[in-house]
Amino acid sequence: MYLEIVSPEATLFSGEVTSVTVPGINGEFQMLQDHAPIVSLLQAGQVKFTGQVEIAEEYADRFTRSADGKTALPIRSGTIELQNNKVIVLAD
Repeated sequence: MYLEIVSPEATLFSGEVTSVTVPGINGEFQMLQDHAPIVSLLQAGQVKFTGQVEIAEEYADRFTRSADGKTALPIRSGTIELQNNKVIVLAD
């Protein structure tokens, strides 16, 4: 599936991933390939994703990578839309 993370300043990440986990307002949830369409508000937490991830050097300091292969970006709030295996996160 394709993930795009957009902030007010720039597109922080765009690329193919295998899973995305977000901090929804009713709790954390994960999306995989062929997930049903969804639109949700996000609360403070971390957007986590897995896959062969290449972060642009200019934004690399905003992301962390864990030992289990997940890449994470802390956010304060935002929205997410998933449709046709394309995930768009509008993050603040």
